[in-house]
Amino acid sequence: MSVSEYAAKFEELCRFTPHYNTMEAEEDKCVKFENGLRPDIKQLIGFSEIRDFPTLVNNSRICDKDSRAKANYYKAANV
Repeated sequence: MSVSEYAAKFEELCRFTPHYNTMEAEEDKCVKFENGLRPDIKQLIGFSEIRDFPTLVNNSRICDKDSRAKANYYKAANV
């Protein structure tokens, strides 16, 4: 699952949890989102300790895109 797909599903499910829809819960929401990321992205993002949800999602998408581009490059280079 891509980060974009994960973020969309996460936001959809957050509607059912009122706690995550408050400003006071922004940090909790970010931690919960981070915990669901793929390990390679979580490792890169976790050190940043981003606690603004839109910024976290955007940075995660960038890491995902870079990770996929790197994997495709190495696949093409080994062929």
